Amino acid sequence: MTDEHERMMRANQANWDARTPVHLASRFYGLGEKLDPARWFAAFEWEDLGDLTGLDVLHLQCHLGTETIAFAERGARTVGLDISEASVAAAADIAARAGADVTYVRANVYDAVEALDGRRFDVIYTGKGALCYLPDLDRWAAVIAQLLRPGGRLYIAEFHPLLNALGPKPAEGEGTELLLRHDYLGGRDAVHRSATYTYTDGPAVEGATDSYEWMHGMDEVVNALTTAGLGIRRLRESDELPWPRWPQMVRTPSGWWRLPEGEPRIPLLYGLLASR
Repeated sequence: MTDEHERMMRANQANWDARTPVHLASRFYGLGEKLDPARWFAAFEWEDLGDLTGLDVLHLQCHLGTETIAFAERGARTVGLDISEASVAAAADIAARAGADVTYVRANVYDAVEALDGRRFDVIYTGKGALCYLPDLDRWAAVIAQLLRPGGRLYIAEFHPLLNALGPKPAEGEGTELLLRHDYLGGRDAVHRSATYTYTDGPAVEGATDSYEWMHGMDEVVNALTTAGLGIRRLRESDELPWPRWPQMVRTPSGWWRLPEGEPRIPLLYGLLASR
């Protein structure tokens, strides 16, 4: 990773520290209501993950830990890791109030092996807005391979590159048309954003508003994992999201959202299961 990438990741760390109080106050995360970690998961994720009872599960780039708690509720020995000190502190508080047994660690994902003292895991979970903050997927996949026990599994539930190309949230003045606004494929420089408001409905961000994102196509994700020695076991593409990206989206029986009948059926989220 270059010095410039390290600078950008430090900026992202400061940005996520600044985002944390905004997200804690948002209706999007709904932390003032009854905590429901399972609402962030598609049914197919649990089908692919299987029984987690007694397994060691690591959630990389966990932010507030709203999903991390779900693994503990399913009987796993659970660890969450995130680059933001503010996020990790908030996640630990949320888990404690929920009575969930989760350990949280503050570290850059690239430093996870050292930060976790060489601990190995049966399952690693990541996604839903995580990979775009990593400049080097080959290095990320090598870290995954070191963290997994032999036979261990990686599960990625990530926003589809097509959704990222359409834009994960309409910018000010943009309409609801399905228009390609960003790269689908990776390989270019980071996308620099300076936003006072995040993807939630929370208040304005105070302080560090700069962030950097890297686009990664499906081929880049798959090739990084196979190069690191992982085998791809399953790939799913879903037309549903856990929040309404466009105002015309309709709620499904699962409680998630999809485009209405008559709109193109396009992948918005993918689930990828790999094993070491």
